[in-house]
Amino acid sequence: MRTGRADAVIKAAGVAEVTDADFEAEVIGAELPVLVEFTADWCPPCRQIAPVLSAVASEEGDRLKVVQLDVDTNPEITNAYGVLSMPTLMVFRGGEPVKSMVGARSKRRLLEELSDVL
Repeated sequence: MRTGRADAVIKAAGVAEVTDADFEAEVIGAELPVLVEFTADWCPPCRQIAPVLSAVASEEGDRLKVVQLDVDTNPEITNAYGVLSMPTLMVFRGGEPVKSMVGARSKRRLLEELSDVL
């Protein structure tokens, strides 16, 4: 028996989970650029990218905040940004989305894609 959907999200170590309720404070109001992974527990590529996000959060923590948002339990933010595929990685800077990427990728490729926003 499952004890609740929140426990089912694929947690990336060192990556905070945000919700519809705290997205404004944690992402829009953040001083650093924020990489948001829109994720779901039923998404195999989301499982693949979890260790990549953990590594990026650990290595780039002074320049980039990395968070996860479960699309199944947070439909408001998911719909507001038109997220249809998982994982969608979206970078927010100054409260605005400045970059969007869909699908799992290697750490090297992700860091290359983030180089213009870091």
